Amino acid sequence: MSKALVLGVTALSVTFLESCSDSPTQTEMGSSLVCSSSENCRDVSLQDGFALIKSSGKYTELGTNVKSAPQKERPQMDVKFAYDFQLGKHEVTCGEFNDVMGKDSHLKLECSNKNLPAVNVTFYDAVLFANAKSKKAGLDSAYSYTSAEFNKSGNCVLLEGFKFDPNVDAFRLPTEAEWVFAAGISSNAENSWNAGNSDFKAHEVCGKKDENGLCDLFGNVTEWVNDWLGSFRDTTITDYVGATNGGSLGERVIKGGSFRSETSAITLYARGDVYTVTGASSSEYLGFRLAYGKISNPVWLDASGDVVASNISIVTSSKKISSFFGISRSKLAFRNDVTGNLAYVDFSRVSPTVVEIKDSLSVYHPDISPNGKRVAFCTGQEGISGNSAIYVRNLDADGSSLVKLDVKSAAIPRWRVLENGDTVIVYVTDAGNNKDESTFKAASTWQVKFADGKFGEPSKLFDGAYHGGISSDEALTVSGARLLRARVAAKESTVKSKAEDVVWYGNEQACNASLNKTTKRTLFLDFGDETGIKFVGSKYRTHERLLIADSDGKLVSSVGAPAGYTFDHSEWVLNDEKMAVATLTNADGAHQKIVLVDTKDNSVTDIVEGDELWHPCFWTPSDKSQIASDWDADSVGHYVSAANQTNYLLSHKMSMFWNLKDSVEVVGLGNSHLWAGFAAPEMSKPAMNMGVVPCDMHCMHYLFKNYVLNHCPKVKYVVLSLDIDLWYNIDPRTDINAGMGGAAGFVYDQSHEFYPEGVDANFVKLVMDNATDDAGEIIEARGWHAATENLGWTDENGVSVMSGDSTWSDCLFNKNLANCLVDMDQNTCLSNYTMDVCVPDTNLNMCLAKSDLNQCLAIFSGDVDKLKDLVRLAKENDITVIGVMFPISPYYKTTGTYGRHGMRRSHAKALIEEIETWAEGKSNFVIMNENNFGDHDYASSMANDSDHLNKDGAKKVTARIDELIKSLEAKSK
Repeated sequence: MSKALVLGVTALSVTFLESCSDSPTQTEMGSSLVCSSSENCRDVSLQDGFALIKSSGKYTELGTNVKSAPQKERPQMDVKFAYDFQLGKHEVTCGEFNDVMGKDSHLKLECSNKNLPAVNVTFYDAVLFANAKSKKAGLDSAYSYTSAEFNKSGNCVLLEGFKFDPNVDAFRLPTEAEWVFAAGISSNAENSWNAGNSDFKAHEVCGKKDENGLCDLFGNVTEWVNDWLGSFRDTTITDYVGATNGGSLGERVIKGGSFRSETSAITLYARGDVYTVTGASSSEYLGFRLAYGKISNPVWLDASGDVVASNISIVTSSKKISSFFGISRSKLAFRNDVTGNLAYVDFSRVSPTVVEIKDSLSVYHPDISPNGKRVAFCTGQEGISGNSAIYVRNLDADGSSLVKLDVKSAAIPRWRVLENGDTVIVYVTDAGNNKDESTFKAASTWQVKFADGKFGEPSKLFDGAYHGGISSDEALTVSGARLLRARVAAKESTVKSKAEDVVWYGNEQACNASLNKTTKRTLFLDFGDETGIKFVGSKYRTHERLLIADSDGKLVSSVGAPAGYTFDHSEWVLNDEKMAVATLTNADGAHQKIVLVDTKDNSVTDIVEGDELWHPCFWTPSDKSQIASDWDADSVGHYVSAANQTNYLLSHKMSMFWNLKDSVEVVGLGNSHLWAGFAAPEMSKPAMNMGVVPCDMHCMHYLFKNYVLNHCPKVKYVVLSLDIDLWYNIDPRTDINAGMGGAAGFVYDQSHEFYPEGVDANFVKLVMDNATDDAGEIIEARGWHAATENLGWTDENGVSVMSGDSTWSDCLFNKNLANCLVDMDQNTCLSNYTMDVCVPDTNLNMCLAKSDLNQCLAIFSGDVDKLKDLVRLAKENDITVIGVMFPISPYYKTTGTYGRHGMRRSHAKALIEEIETWAEGKSNFVIMNENNFGDHDYASSMANDSDHLNKDGAKKVTARIDELIKSLEAKSK
């Protein structure tokens, strides 16, 4: 696939799910729903350049029930609005962007015309623009963050601690529902800058205007909207604002089609690109427009499609967590008190998300196991007497392998590892108020072994409900549920059972006791009484100070809560000596934040925000430097980059590579044609499909030389996708890490020279620990994307999709600059679409000022050279290379273009002939031309779309590859 975006939108009427008597007339469907001048919007303070969209009480439709649509766009969901909003009449222009952002901005857009849309901007660039515009207008901002990360071009690729507040009157990106409502009123795809009339370039804004004065909602450039990409459900949602997060990749929604989109391919329900779209994505056909106004009662949908009226936001990053603990391999578990469910965050992910485990159990006091893979919790809470049950489950999205401790009552579970290596859970029979000594002693403290997913036989430790933790040497245990009680071993005794029960802190009220099992320091909260005031030196409110006592109960330090908040639910971070985790409670008593507290420097860092977040447990591994080897656990397997996820498919497939490397005999390398068209599980020999997007010959050569040759000892055949129409791409050409945004895993591989001595089982374990969520599915499918849809070689009009102009290859084949300029206009000769090295310059002289002419024009030679060198390396290692030209739509043979991505057919023919001539006599290189310029036997029923095979087509071409290999082996005998 190329970098082209095929999106866009057919005109779709807004659906009103109201009674017949309330149904709007056709006039109401149009201008009466849009107010675009101050004179007609007298009761509204209309922002300059904005229109009022009268959506309150109206409905729109997101998604579709069309079966051929991608899954992310199904099913259709109705959205009702309880508010009006303002929308920018046109896309933000290049001139506006630079004016608002000012001289101090990291990003300065090149404006050949200030009225062109602002493009090559990330989602985060758009967010920063919205904030800057709000600030300039004297408004609060709708977006907050803790720090920003920029790439070399000045684009913002990450906002740490990012949060959107819908309840702020400010400039912001429109929600998907707002965008679709506005676009569906009176705009249509025919009245747009599209592939049929745009010359494949953006035009000044408002060249195409609808009857309500809204411009370019369809076509010109695709537009960022505010939503995370998530699933729809077949229902009606009021004031929908998107998904709670964008999944493991942090995917976002874009809308509206561009100057490259065919009108027949433009739909209101389209939500993305041919590539995964994240907040760090950018392109020359992607821009944005702004909305204005608050959404008072926003509603989100979570990953399972359930309505969430309160969104939980992660307001830190894995990078920030790593700065605290020296490693990002950490986890947070907590209770969402709104739902009563267990929620957790895995900070080993580059884009961590909040995962909520939903069932009928009410979860209190979760505690993560020593290895970080399980969580124990109870159904009762500290300070409340009564029966409680303890459960253990896997810390995964399903909360799998749930088991219950079969005792009458058990509360406040805490994991520990005994000297003999056994893992046990300590619990109490009752966690109620401990103020009355007799009541406290009537309860008891127990422990039970947990192994192989099962509980053992519980054994009593001692009387008294000491649920605050036990020190490693078992000399100290504490409790805090009104009083700070401690059980202290007699110092002169070697008998563990001989201990003294004491009350610390002057018998004043205390709670939330947590014992650091290594330092024997107790963390707790008080009620601003005399002892605490005397130690701190000033008065303070209940729970306003986090207090720390040593092993003798003497106060040694305290940390104050941030202004306007108090602490609650305080706990030491597991396996750390100085960090604590707690909730922050606002003046109204809502537990709105979970924070990390550094007890050495008294700093407090927000990590998660929501409506009611209770009982946090923060886990870091006890060994933060390695896992039974010298591998860097913070680098190995971290193949996804938050800064650049263009090559997201490769980051997903690396776990498959390291798992299958020792057994495979056939490896497929290439672009999306091979990704969808090489059915590795169907091969008679063990095979895997390493097809990724994008991947030209430079990419294939890189993967073959550095990974396959180094680590696949049984490989005898390499299947290459000869996608010659994609060989003009510059990035990535010489170093695939550039296309991966410097992801730690790829950088680590390269810095270790791709491990010429091999890797061990610990390395593979780390890769799997850091793998993406779908790693298991990809390994099982051996990397093959089995496309199940049957859209056919052409659309309903008998036309195959075009994403560019076939003339882009003219300058590449015509090495004579003068002739090139005589033959065509220089802007066509070196347009944005032609090659990345000239982007965003369309002026030939500007292009030549930046790069050598030969570099501009001699693009194919580099790919051909890489192909030749790959074949040479393969021969040296007794490997046969099979170059496959996968079938694409035969419709293209009736045009002047080779395929969807352009290139003149005559140029394609010349390039193929050059490769075939060179291949003659090469004993280890065979070409399979399954495309043959459209003269092939792959029926339309075998096509996923005009450019890719579906599952049936893939099986057919794979069977032919398999037969070819068998015939080659038969000849060699």
